[in-house]
Amino acid sequence: MNRYYLIFTFLFFSGITLKAFSQEADAIVGKWYNTEKDAQVEIYKEGDKFSGKIIWLQDPKDIAGKPKVDLNNSDVSKRQRPIIGMKLLENFKYNGGTWEEGTIYDPKNGKTYSCIIKKKGSKTLEVRGYVGISLIGRTVEWTKAE
Repeated sequence: MNRYYLIFTFLFFSGITLKAFSQEADAIVGKWYNTEKDAQVEIYKEGDKFSGKIIWLQDPKDIAGKPKVDLNNSDVSKRQRPIIGMKLLENFKYNGGTWEEGTIYDPKNGKTYSCIIKKKGSKTLEVRGYVGISLIGRTVEWTKAE
């Protein structure tokens, strides 16, 4: 009987730990404003990884009145894709307080960078894009959209 009690106790606490881990990993899921607050990114879960897409732009149209497109992309075939709906963040894995091994695309310059995301508070993300090693890069803060 004692053995069953130990097994039950282990399974019970394992379930609590996995649930807490899952809630912590999902903490970035939601809508976030970029640093300039001229775009909103929705971060979502795809399987066990996290991605994000642009869902709102302060100025969604170009000077001709057409929806803004990815003009700066180095891949010519992607230069006509709309900015709104574009996947900006891809393949992030949660690892003990950080989301890493993902990439971030910058439509302003058409480049993709390695990226690490950290939660700085309940309403702030620290997003670091870099080339090569994370020491060489740029960090920005995103704020939770209400």
